[in-house]
Amino acid sequence: MAKGYWIANVAVKNPEIYPDYVAAAKVAFEKYDAHFLARGGEFEIAEGTGGNRHVVIEFASKQQALDCYHSPEYQVAAKIRQTCADGSIVIVEGI
Repeated sequence: MAKGYWIANVAVKNPEIYPDYVAAAKVAFEKYDAHFLARGGEFEIAEGTGGNRHVVIEFASKQQALDCYHSPEYQVAAKIRQTCADGSIVIVEGI
């Protein structure tokens, strides 16, 4: 079965509140066995525009990645993130 991935590009607007999102999201990520492959490390924009934080999260399957995103646990965290950051999350199937 192909793995699933979240690819997030985030522009943190309020770094004082963002840790609250990280703490709340941890509950969902643990429940859905998420594995972080990239999480806010040093980056260089080679093309286009980007935020100031980039994250790649691996799940056992695309369905598991979708289930995590739509879970009540993550939706609590998403509401916090939306108050302190702009960005996008794309959920893709791996090879």
